Amino acid sequence: MQTTRRTLMTASLGTALAPMLPRLSRAQAANTIRIGVLNDQSGPYRDISGPYGVTCTQQAVQESGNKGFTVEVVSADHQNKPDVGANIARQWYDRDGVDMILDVPTSSVGLAVNQVAKEKNKAYINCGAATSDLTGPQCTPVTICWMYDTYMLAKSTGGAMVKAGGDSWFFITADYAFGHALERDTTTFVKAQGGKVLGSVKYPFPSTSDFSSFLLQAQASRAKVIGMANAGADTINCIKQAAEFGITKRDVKLAALLMFLSDVHALGLETAQGLVLTESFYWDLNDRTRAFTQRVLPKLNGTYPNMNSAANYSATLHFLKVVADMGVPAAKASGVAIIDRMKAMPTDDDAFGPGTIRADGRKLCPAYLFQVKTPAESRAPWDYYKLLQTTPADEAFRPMSEGGCPLVRS
Repeated sequence: MQTTRRTLMTASLGTALAPMLPRLSRAQAANTIRIGVLNDQSGPYRDISGPYGVTCTQQAVQESGNKGFTVEVVSADHQNKPDVGANIARQWYDRDGVDMILDVPTSSVGLAVNQVAKEKNKAYINCGAATSDLTGPQCTPVTICWMYDTYMLAKSTGGAMVKAGGDSWFFITADYAFGHALERDTTTFVKAQGGKVLGSVKYPFPSTSDFSSFLLQAQASRAKVIGMANAGADTINCIKQAAEFGITKRDVKLAALLMFLSDVHALGLETAQGLVLTESFYWDLNDRTRAFTQRVLPKLNGTYPNMNSAANYSATLHFLKVVADMGVPAAKASGVAIIDRMKAMPTDDDAFGPGTIRADGRKLCPAYLFQVKTPAESRAPWDYYKLLQTTPADEAFRPMSEGGCPLVRS
């Protein structure tokens, strides 16, 4: 299998599209699968996936071997803007011969791309957008959600915090689809276990870096837990500023409702120690995750893979297995057909192990609740987590009967 990479960056205008891809001859196009990695290459979510997600996608292509067809990986920056993401998706599908769009962190962008993919009958595998609505009321027959969602995060991290005594909450929430969904789903679990929400504040995304006033509001509420319904650089800034104010020294716990290994690295163990968080992948979880990490590590410029970049690898491997199984012409002809075949075929790879994909497009995997180690506990670079508990794959996500996905028959 031949592999090429073209990194495509959007122009600065809000309605900009990715630069035009070279046209393929009819014969080339008929035997080429194009995968478009669409994510944040320059903003607050860059280190969650960004260029690392592209690299892990390329790693999967490389490991797929020579199956008699060519695979090209292209990428673009959606700038965390739904209109930019939707326009790039439309251009890729209509003009540039992209067969599957991958990743798409930022839920508002993910929901926009979801609709374009449905309209064009093209495959979309979501790895980065967390909103559980993508497997609920907004589910489509051309979309799979690979790794995590707000329901899983709320159940694992939020539920654990309440059980540990955190029965009163105040949320600091990114004011867009992801933050709203994460606050909503966590609130459901908090109240179901007898807890209460004392308040919340929503801040403009992605234009906020000073969280001091929001943290002071949270502190004034006297809540036992400050729930951070955000991610990436926003979560990092919240935790740093909470430490500067000494908030966590006053019997207040921080709930990092969506946090990644790269965020812990950016904070350092001195600041991040003791935080409880949920991921569906950790490089040091078992022999297979360590093997995958060692293969891709030399290409990541010293950064270890987190669950988002690892999901790009896992999803791409499965997608290409299905393309090889059904043939390139059939795979290119219908997004519904290839997604149906992906759902029918069990998944298995070194990053996530064996798994399945449900009718609503939810890829099932365990949810791992971790606690960040102290500096004294860490024995090696990026040795940051200790496992507290595991929620099995069939229990980690919202039951299909409760999601409202129109693809699921009652």
